[in-house]
Amino acid sequence: MKTIEELKVSGNIIFECISGSRAYGLATASSDTDIRGVFVLPKEKYYSLEYVGQINNETNDIVYYELKKFIELLSKNNPNILELLSVPKECILSKHPLFDKVKSKYFLSKLCKDTFANYAFTQIKKARGLKKKIVNPVEKKRKSVTDFCFVRKEKRAIPLNIFLENEGFEAAHCGLAKISHMKDCYNLFYNVNIVYNGVTRENANEVCLSSIPKSEIPIAILYFNRDGYSSYCKKYKEYWEWVAKRNDERYKSNISHSKNYDAKNMLHTFRLLHMAKEIGTENTIKVKRQDRDFLLAVKNAEFEYEELVERAEKLRLELGDIYEKSNLMEKPDLDTVNELLVEIRGQFYK
Repeated sequence: MKTIEELKVSGNIIFECISGSRAYGLATASSDTDIRGVFVLPKEKYYSLEYVGQINNETNDIVYYELKKFIELLSKNNPNILELLSVPKECILSKHPLFDKVKSKYFLSKLCKDTFANYAFTQIKKARGLKKKIVNPVEKKRKSVTDFCFVRKEKRAIPLNIFLENEGFEAAHCGLAKISHMKDCYNLFYNVNIVYNGVTRENANEVCLSSIPKSEIPIAILYFNRDGYSSYCKKYKEYWEWVAKRNDERYKSNISHSKNYDAKNMLHTFRLLHMAKEIGTENTIKVKRQDRDFLLAVKNAEFEYEELVERAEKLRLELGDIYEKSNLMEKPDLDTVNELLVEIRGQFYK
């Protein structure tokens, strides 16, 4: 049982619901429908080496957690998992009577102050991270090793490609030899009458060395900016993977508001902080948002990034006082939680 299709026909799902923006009451016409659920592995699979903790589709829009993993995440006060205990009734697709035993009172604790706030502030970083991709796009044509090679001539460092063009040289007739005790520095040789290996091979991530006759004299010293090339390759890969996977509607929205941050990430920042505040003051998880108008204003980028960060910092400080006075338990009682897990699994197998 490793696919969603196999899970669906197994009869082992004990809870299934619509989550995300539709559960929060924040969905728009372009919003996806996220599905979350909980299942119990068949007894023989649970006791075997084939334990499966999670089953999801490629985009993670649909995710099912095995009971053990689900309870573990609840005991750590994971925000995305805790909210599944309080989704609106209209969002519940199916529920086994055993799932009613999983109550928020066993899990809600003062850990929420940090788990919700920390997650909220990772959303802030993600929101600003989009700016780098918007204002610093990476060209589709990938640079090569030679673009990160420089030649020292007299008192100047000249890009290798420009040096070769100025001298009328061809890279294929170049040869390189290491210089002892000088990292990433090479003697550069040029001779059209000798078969050298050139500066680099096609699609290679390294310069290419040649066998150099002792009589040959180097024409210059070449430096390969290895760290710069490595950093560029990482940036190139990340950017074009982001382009391939990005939600175009969301991207166009972010571009159109010209604020250079991902407004949806900022929406989640305040949703999480407000939920943390409610947990601390009311001992309850409110999934369907009563602050919908404010959150949608954030999503529509009606605020400046700096203003939102300042608001978020104030909220985080406020949480410190709230949780200090809160009557929530310090952390979930793992003995109680473990007994709950054993009870549900035992009854399901019967």
